[in-house]
This record gives sequence, structure tokens and C-alpha cells, in this order.
Amino acid sequence: MSLDERTLENIHAAHVVNGVPGDRYKVPFRNFRHVLSIHAKASPEKTFLIHYDAEGRREELSYAEFNARVHQTAHFLHHDLGVKRGDRVATIGYNHSDLVIIYFACWLLGAAVAPQNVAEDDRRIAFILRNSEAVVCLVREEYLERARHIIHGTDDGLGAANVWQIVQVGGQPGGEFIHFHGAVKNLPNTFFSDEPEPTLEDEALLVYTSGTTGAPKGVVLTQYNLLVDAQGIAQWQGITGNQRMMCVLPIHHVNGIVVTLVTPLLVGGSTVLNRQFSSSHFWERIVKERVQIVSVVPTLLQFCLEYADQMQAQGAPIWGEGIHQQDLRFFRHLVCGAGTLAMALVKAFEDRFGVPVLHGYGLSETTCYSCFLPIDLPWEEHQHWLLDFGYPSIGCPIEPNEMAIFSADGSEQMLGPGERGEICIRGHNVMKYYYQRPDANAETFKFGWFRSGDEGFYETDERGRMYFFITGRIKELINRGGVKFSPFDIEEVLLEIPGVKVGLAIAFKNDYYGEEVGAYVVPEAGARLDAEQIIAYCRERLTFEKAPKVVIFGTDIPVTTTGKYQRLRLQDRFSQWEHTQFKKG
Repeated sequence: MSLDERTLENIHAAHVVNGVPGDRYKVPFRNFRHVLSIHAKASPEKTFLIHYDAEGRREELSYAEFNARVHQTAHFLHHDLGVKRGDRVATIGYNHSDLVIIYFACWLLGAAVAPQNVAEDDRRIAFILRNSEAVVCLVREEYLERARHIIHGTDDGLGAANVWQIVQVGGQPGGEFIHFHGAVKNLPNTFFSDEPEPTLEDEALLVYTSGTTGAPKGVVLTQYNLLVDAQGIAQWQGITGNQRMMCVLPIHHVNGIVVTLVTPLLVGGSTVLNRQFSSSHFWERIVKERVQIVSVVPTLLQFCLEYADQMQAQGAPIWGEGIHQQDLRFFRHLVCGAGTLAMALVKAFEDRFGVPVLHGYGLSETTCYSCFLPIDLPWEEHQHWLLDFGYPSIGCPIEPNEMAIFSADGSEQMLGPGERGEICIRGHNVMKYYYQRPDANAETFKFGWFRSGDEGFYETDERGRMYFFITGRIKELINRGGVKFSPFDIEEVLLEIPGVKVGLAIAFKNDYYGEEVGAYVVPEAGARLDAEQIIAYCRERLTFEKAPKVVIFGTDIPVTTTGKYQRLRLQDRFSQWEHTQFKKG
């Protein structure tokens, strides 16, 4: 990809951490093949992957078995399908051991994975398939007809002529497509290629941002990005080879991939892969599989609380029938990020379950996590950083990167403690670049740091550690007459109101102030809420300017697959008040 010299210099600067350039590697491995080979030889019988499908059927693969299947799949991709080092391989599916094996097989031969989110619309997936230049697409049997329509369709926005082969994964063989399992099962379990062995600089993932407007941007992550971020996560969390993690998040996203697949592999640990999150199986499988750490998003904490209410109403323990607190004695904590975490929610969860929530933050562009709350904080200090600053802290930077707050206007002015600005990150886990987007690269790496687009601030503790806080997306800040408000501040007040399940602060167009403050509220089941009472409650705790002027009730909330609320997609619901002047009194 062609980038101007200035942008290349800025990207190079954004890969430096504490003076160490990005090509001075911090991991002791040559590539993914090296990592997998070490564990398959040192601990061949040790469990790496446990997989639960939608029907609850359990599958277990040792390191030796997983390694063999990865090699067979790499052989199939390269020798049968013609996938070469440097190619892109697309997938359309869901959490399954097959998908994990396909990912690692691509990395073994030096190809990059472009995983698709089935919740996206067909035209968006078609755009991503074209933009990524994927050469083959491996598709779960349930989505074959949809994939055919997306790839070979002639309607406006459809079609991806660069994909020369669709491969069926799962289901029964015998159709028009190559059947993955039939093609792979008798292949050699050691992959050889005439091509040079992949390096840490080989591209591994091409994931696309889930913004609400404009074409999605392809985030290019290298094998080194994945491994060094996983190493930073493992070091911070104290994850070792004798521990087990659990995945309940989609593995088409970096959170599910990096935290609960790559991290346990890196340290020689184990992971439990679920088809999807299930309230009724969550604690049960933690107990059964003796899981130490699970990565979640804030919405899943809410689901756990609602399930606890149901159990309590039935006279059962809050974790589920037959599960007691002593059964969770080996469970350490939850990792939580990728969405807005309200203080009321995290307090309710920790009070109810007695399980620490290790809040963190990161983006696809920084591979995954960039910071966490420290794991060694005394309980009072842990709650201090979660509850005493108006926002729950996202913690301190992990070893592969550093963080700072810069002026949100895009200038190079670095801000001090307590000053709000744009969260910026640089280090070895920062992406290679946005694919085929020189404009986005020039702006994002404008002054040698990755600019997150998130507003935040930091405070320091007595040891000088920087604790960061996120106050909102800069584009989602409410700009009322030139004064900017964070939606998070308003939402904390909305969530105080009894009967409010979800309360979102929305900026909507207004002739008098440019933007006004609206509230979109999802009531709890059976709750009887009144818009005027909600407005009155907010005005008692917020200034008139900051308080919502309009309340809309609903049941549906647009979210990304990682649980982030998409506030901008709710703006149109307030369009009838665009010409209204709201006055005090």
C-alpha cells in the first residue's frame, strides 16, 4: 500500500514504546508455528481447547491433536486451494473449534484471516470481502446460500469476484462446494511449503471497524501484534500455563481471538470456547471446567444480574441450581471492556457476586487491550478507582504500549492529570495500518501516536502510576451551543432511576443550539416510567443545559457484536424536535 513519507514516519513512531522501536521484538518466538510447535512437543497430552457447541456437546483437543489438525488444514489451504503466504482468507461462521483451527492454519502458512460478522448486512460483508482481497471464503453450512448471494450476487453493492472458492464448513458433504472436513481428514499432519517461513511481520488479521457511518476501515494486524499483546495481557493478568480461560465473546472480533485464544496458547494454558454467551451455562461451565478468568463485555454483567434475580425468585443460588460460592473458589476474576461500563452496574455486580471485575480498554487498532486495572490492588483501592471519579477507571498501560492524553483538536499538545482530551496510544501492539486508506492513516497517526477517537483523562496514584478513564467517543459528545457534554455523565444519572434498565444520552440536531440532549430509555420488565418524571429527576442532579429535554422509550438498542452501544444510530428518533426551543421552567 502506498503511503507518503510523513505518514510512514508517524506510523513508525507510533510503534515505539519507551524508546524501544517496533522491530526490537519482545516475544521469544519466530511466529505462530514456533509457539504451537513448542507446546505440542513439550506438553502433547495437555488440553488446549475445549469446545461446547449450540447443543452443549463437548469436544476436547490436546496440544498434539490441535497441532495436527492445524497442519492438516494448512496443507489443504495451501496445496489444495492454492492459498499462498501473504494471501487473505475470509471466514463466515460462528464460535467453533473448526474456526479456531482455520485461523491458526492461516497463520501457520503466513496468510491473514479476514473474519466476517454474520450480524452485518450483505452489502457491508461484500464490501469487506472485496476490500480485503480475500482469495477463498470458508463458510459454515448454515450460511452457504447467503455467502453465494454476497459473493456472486449482481445487485448493487454485492459481488466479490476476487473470491475464487467457497468452502463448506460443517453439515453434510455432497453439495456443490468443497467440504472442509472431508477434504482435510486424511491429509498429512505436518505441513511443508516451498515458501519461506512466515515472520513476526507477516499479516495475521484483517478486521474491520464497526463504525456507524462511512465505509468500514480494515485494521491490519501482524503475527507480532497478536503475540506481543497476548504476552502483555498474560503478564498483567498473571496468566500461566496451569490456568484456564473461557471464551463467551465472538471470535470474529479481536477480544475473543486475542484474550481467550492467543493468550492461553502463548503461555501453554487452556481455553473453553462457547458457541455464545448463555446465562444458564455461564457459571455452570466455569465450575465444571475449573476456569480462572473469563473475558466479558458490560452487557453480559447485566445478563448475569438478571439471571441471578430469576434464580433467587426460584429459591436457587444466584449462580444457578446446585452451584454455591465455594464451587467458585478457584475462579479469579472477570476481564471487562469493549463497551461502556457504568459505575452502578459494576458496583451491583461485584456486590452481588463477590467477583472482581478487572476493567480494561483497547481497540482493534491496538490489537486488543492496552490497559487494565492492576490485579494486586487491595479491595478498597480497587473500588476507589472504579467508583470515586465519576467513571470507572480503565486502568494503567500494559507493557507493550504507553498511553497519553492529547488535546482533542488534533494538535500535539499533551495534557496533564485531570485534563480531558483524546486518548492516544503508541507501542508494539499498534496496528500495521488501515488497509488501502491513506487518508485515515494520515489523520490517525498525525503526530506519531495512534489517535483513538475516545475522550478521556488520567489521574496518578501515590506511586506515580497513571490511571486512565474514558468519558466517551469524541464524535458522540453532545455539543450544545459550543459546550460539550459526555453522554456517560448523563447516563450515570439515568441509571439511578428505579425501573431504568438502559438509559442512553443522545445528541440530536436542534436549530437553536446545534445539538440538544435526548434520553433513550429501555425500562425494566413491568416498570412504569414517566418521561416528565425522568426529566425532572435529571434536572435535580444536572444543569438545565446538560439534562435531557426529551425522553423516548424503546426496547431495541443498536449495538456492535462486542456490546458497544451505537448512539449515533438513535439520533433520527429525535428528529421531530429539531426545530424546538427548550426553555427553563
